[in-house]
Amino acid sequence: MNEREKIIRLWFDMWIKKADLGIDNIFTDDVVYTESWSPKYENRKTVKHWFDEWNTRGSVLVWEIKQFFHQGNLTIVEWYFKNKMNNGHVEEFDGISLIVWTQDNKIKSLKEFGCNLHNYNPYRDSDIPVFREEKANWF
Repeated sequence: MNEREKIIRLWFDMWIKKADLGIDNIFTDDVVYTESWSPKYENRKTVKHWFDEWNTRGSVLVWEIKQFFHQGNLTIVEWYFKNKMNNGHVEEFDGISLIVWTQDNKIKSLKEFGCNLHNYNPYRDSDIPVFREEKANWF
């Protein structure tokens, strides 16, 4: 297994296990981590705080990797994600992460992009689009 893929799998596993199994070994001190819905964490200390704090409010139920793409110092990983917050709210969506690596295989930058699972064809019944009357998700 590719070393970078092992690191990404470890990061996803940490969320499932709710345990820091090596954040200091995965990210640079000055990492920039951007979630799909806008939060941006601009150093490893903040990423660690976010990880610890978030896991007091919810649980990641599934973070399944679908495929990897590597080119130079970049990796794109496609995934499916599902969580449940302590208040009972469940979220699930498909996504990708765009990762920039250092030469020693630490994550320098990570940007997440989300995609709603509840897709539909607005042209299914007409040449004029019919859109759902629903609030758009945050990504």
